[in-house]
Amino acid sequence: MNHDIFSRRRAFALPAAVLAVAALALSGCAAASDAEPATTDGKTSDSVLLTDHDLDGLDAAQVIERLDTMPVAERPAGLIASVLPDELVLTDDQDREVRMPMPEDEVYVAVAPYREQTHECHFHSLTTCLGELRDADLLVTLTDESGDVLVDETRSSYDNGFVGFWVPRGVEATVTVTYEGSTGSATISTSEPDDATCITGLQLT
Repeated sequence: MNHDIFSRRRAFALPAAVLAVAALALSGCAAASDAEPATTDGKTSDSVLLTDHDLDGLDAAQVIERLDTMPVAERPAGLIASVLPDELVLTDDQDREVRMPMPEDEVYVAVAPYREQTHECHFHSLTTCLGELRDADLLVTLTDESGDVLVDETRSSYDNGFVGFWVPRGVEATVTVTYEGSTGSATISTSEPDDATCITGLQLT
């Protein structure tokens, strides 16, 4: 069963505020703001932020799809989009913030395999995280603890060097990537609200 970036997008209730603190403490590429939304001409900053960045009308999965696959040179300046297991947190350089609930049965996890250069990251930032292998054809397998194969396909990494997957909640899985004869593996966990959504420790050897 494959779970690609365009899979199920059902929303559920907003998580506890502790995830906001976790985003600040653990995000390696960017931090999420804890500010309260302001108002502008009768509109909440939520709708203004989304409109200003051409994201109005999209749910969390659609925003992730648009930003993570967007060419790096075209990404909106001043926008930070942090992927947590239970919500997507958008902040910008005008101190505006939007929190969007994630699908109830899946977690978005972004993987950036590398050969020589990487960076520390815990929660994936859709607009600022950059991996080493951009636009590369990667053979990817994702297998859960029961041995069920969730993904087994060739995927092209995005312009930011990542490849993203919707992974079922409540599993531990092993992701293995092969590229030009080199292979590496890493563990993905989707059981806890502070589990990593940004995997940058997968070295190809």
